[in-house]
Amino acid sequence: MTRITVAKGDGIGPEIMDATLDIILAAGAQLDIDEIEVGEKVYLAGNTSGISKESWDSLRRNKVFLKAPITTPQGGGYKSLNVTTRKMLGLYANVRPCTSLHPFVKTKHPVMDVVIIRENEEDLYAGIEHQQTDEVVQCLKLISRPGCEKIVRYAFEYARQYGRKKVTCFTKDNIMKQTDGMFHQVFEEVAKEYPDIENEHWIVDIGAAKLADTPEAFDVIVMPNLYGDVLSDVAAQIAGSVGLAGSANIGEECAMFEAIHGSAPRRAGQNLANPSGLLQGAIMMLNHIGQTDVAERVQNAWLKTIEDGIHTYDIYKEGVSKQKVGTKEFAQAVIANLGQQPSTLKPVSYAKGTTLKLPKYQRKSNGTKELVGVDVFVHWKGTKADELATLLNPVNTPDLKLSMITNRGIKVWPDGFDETFCTDHWRCRFLPANGHPVNSRHIIDVLSKAIDEQIDTIKTENLYAFNGKPAFSMGQGQ
Repeated sequence: MTRITVAKGDGIGPEIMDATLDIILAAGAQLDIDEIEVGEKVYLAGNTSGISKESWDSLRRNKVFLKAPITTPQGGGYKSLNVTTRKMLGLYANVRPCTSLHPFVKTKHPVMDVVIIRENEEDLYAGIEHQQTDEVVQCLKLISRPGCEKIVRYAFEYARQYGRKKVTCFTKDNIMKQTDGMFHQVFEEVAKEYPDIENEHWIVDIGAAKLADTPEAFDVIVMPNLYGDVLSDVAAQIAGSVGLAGSANIGEECAMFEAIHGSAPRRAGQNLANPSGLLQGAIMMLNHIGQTDVAERVQNAWLKTIEDGIHTYDIYKEGVSKQKVGTKEFAQAVIANLGQQPSTLKPVSYAKGTTLKLPKYQRKSNGTKELVGVDVFVHWKGTKADELATLLNPVNTPDLKLSMITNRGIKVWPDGFDETFCTDHWRCRFLPANGHPVNSRHIIDVLSKAIDEQIDTIKTENLYAFNGKPAFSMGQGQ
């Protein structure tokens, strides 16, 4: 018996959760259920996180969370409960299987069977943003080696566990050579540990085009957070419907399972909603907690129901579907099919008694880190980089000298183009003037001189070399 935490959510959430629980319990799931209240009511009661301390206690105690969709009220500074839960509980891996159900659910890709594995905690989703000038705001893209290694290793372990043959990595490291470059580098390193599994890398734009056009070319795809968020929805939709897809969020200690669709308040209370997305999440939960026999029974009964043409309104199609049913009736049909298997769709057979467990990340030894310069970001309303360089002449010191100015990453001094449009946000790079080592006091000297010259410095970024290799981007055009 496994104790889990359940939240019935908002909108259609209570209906599809009741249907899901009815099905998995009828199939023999051995569960003790603690129910918590999260979402709209909690938000509107004044809790901007949408979840109480008592509910957190339940999640941390039980470590398995089955969650229906919730509604986040508009405005008021309310934070996404999904993002909060993923980060607070360290749920670093988001797993979304996207499989077509041709010919019973309309799709242009009848043999599609792709699993998207998305890094769940980092990237631009760190949500660290600042307005720096009148014209420019920034969002920090944070990628860590532990984050990369954990998600890439999870993808290969998942592939091995579920008999997948290939893992593909999507990044944009031709542009973001440090951040996406690290993700790609770690992928190449970890892939060597799995010689039995094919591996490949695609630049994300052409990879996304290939996924949309020829998804059968892919098996498991692993990628950073933003790309994974976008492309997992694309993959679910081209497989048949976002409404049919479930999602697992896996961490070293805890896990959360859910549908990927929203709370659909306009459909609430009408016995219309399709519970399949949440049911798919629950099946992933049953596999996660080792109740693979039950997961297999439920999945095959669900496939048989789809194959029988017993469909809710969202996938009902004249000439293909045989009976349009509501939420409760769909659940009853799945329960009636328990113990049966589909004949056209491929039945599932899960590996028994093996829960996917990964080792905790082991921190690597530190590299040799050397300070080699500084980027000073300046708010200046002029438009000519040559004029700014002249203004910065007095800021040069015997140790650090202005070597380059960029605007939105493009080199505009020296030898810039008049055609380049410039905002009021300038990156001014100072490098050693005499070849001597750089230290923090040299940077303070530059900033002190900038203050004396009434230069509006927004921030600085130290420039480092690790193990003798520069670890910062060049200017575009440099």
